[in-house]
Parts: sequence; C-alpha cells; structure tokens
Amino acid sequence: MSCKLFDLTGKNAVVIGGAGGIGQAVATGLAQAGANVAIASRKEESLIRACKEIKEAAGVDVRYYTVDATDEESVAACAKKANEEMGVVEILVCSQGFNKKFPAEEFPMDIYMQMLQINVYGVMLCCKHFGQYMIKNGYGKIVNVSSTRGKIATKGPGNAGYCATKGAVDMLTKQLASEFGPHGITVNAFGPTVTLTPMMAPVIEQRGGDAYLKSLADAVPMRKTATPEDVVGTAIFLASPASDYMTGNILYPDGGLTAIG
Repeated sequence: MSCKLFDLTGKNAVVIGGAGGIGQAVATGLAQAGANVAIASRKEESLIRACKEIKEAAGVDVRYYTVDATDEESVAACAKKANEEMGVVEILVCSQGFNKKFPAEEFPMDIYMQMLQINVYGVMLCCKHFGQYMIKNGYGKIVNVSSTRGKIATKGPGNAGYCATKGAVDMLTKQLASEFGPHGITVNAFGPTVTLTPMMAPVIEQRGGDAYLKSLADAVPMRKTATPEDVVGTAIFLASPASDYMTGNILYPDGGLTAIG
C-alpha cells in the first residue's frame, strides 16, 4: 500500500469552524498531510490566533476567511473568494457546531432554532456553495462533522436539540453523497463522542468536572476521554485518495461507544 493514498500535497482545503476545537485540530492535520489550508469562521480574532497555532504545529502558513455559515450571501462570498485565491477548493470540512442542553419539556425554542440554523442549515449552505465549484471541477471531498448523538440517544435529558441536528447532518450527508456522486464528489461524515473542546468546557463544569470526565471515560471500551486529536486520522482518511470509493458513510472515532451503545 502506498503512503500516497493519504498524501494531500497540493490539495486545497477549507475548514469551516476551523478556529478551535475539532475544526482546528483537523485543519492542523490536513496541513501536516500537505494540503493548502484555509480556516473560516465568524470571529477574526479567533481566526488569527488559530492560524498562528496551526503554523506552530504544522510549520506552514494557513489562510483565513471570515464567514457567517448561517448567512447564504456570506457563505457564497466565502466560497467564491476561496476558489479564486486558492485555486479550486477540493476539500471542504464542515466543523461548525453549537450545543446547548435543556430538558425537552423546558427547551427554549429560540435556542433550538439557533442549533438548527448552525448545525444543519449552515452545513447545507456550505456544501451547496462549495459543492458548485467541485461539480464544475469534477472532483471534491466533503467531510461533515457529526456526532455519536446522530446515531444513539442519551439516557438522560438535555440532547433533544443536539441529537436532532446531528441526525439531520447524517441524513444530509447521505443525500448529498447520492446527488454529488455522479460528479466525482464524495460526501462523508465522522461522529466523535464527547470531546474535550472549548465548547464542551462549560458543559463539563456544569455536570461535575473531573467526576463527569471519569464517567465519560468509563462509558467507552477504550476507557479514555476523547481529545480533538483523536479524530484527525479519520478526517485525513475521508479527505484523501484512500477513501475515493467511499461516500455517504459516517465513521465513528468514538473509543467504541457506538459498538456498545
């Protein structure tokens, strides 16, 4: 087997939500695998920080674009600018996400709608507009970030919003794979379990801190809590030629949770 199967040298990649957590870890991994990487999100200060950290880790410069993934004009402008400045964008990673937890009977519907806007509508917008350029090029790799919560529910309350949005991402991934496949584009997703990211920090603190982390580790066969780096290999695989005949799939770098869930 040739190591070139996982070589991304010369490929242009954009990571939406790449200024922290899982998205930044994936952007770093793609850069280390040889891709020309741009990260995109709403806050320029976060993007500048992330670019510096990625360069320190990967040894290469990365671009950044400001984008509101829930605004179609903003996404269309980002896709246009990236394809003009980088050349054809062959790899798109949709890592934007938002998570708030409330019991279903108390869930504030404005927050529920916000989760749908960011986690589902935003993914669709990015796939739509970057996908248009990939279709013209006849090749592309779209990698969506889902969750184990798109496949299995939680025993306790709080995830009526998150589970619903990630289940929607899974089905959107499959449908886009069906529609984009004839154009040489693969569309896959990966679903981590609870991961130690800045977004999860307040949830972890709210639910008991170290004791909650131990309970998460004890719940998976590998007996460890996930970090953003644990998903990087899966993302590189889905972005690389190694997965050229795989589309419409959701892979689970989850420590074995879905094996027993």
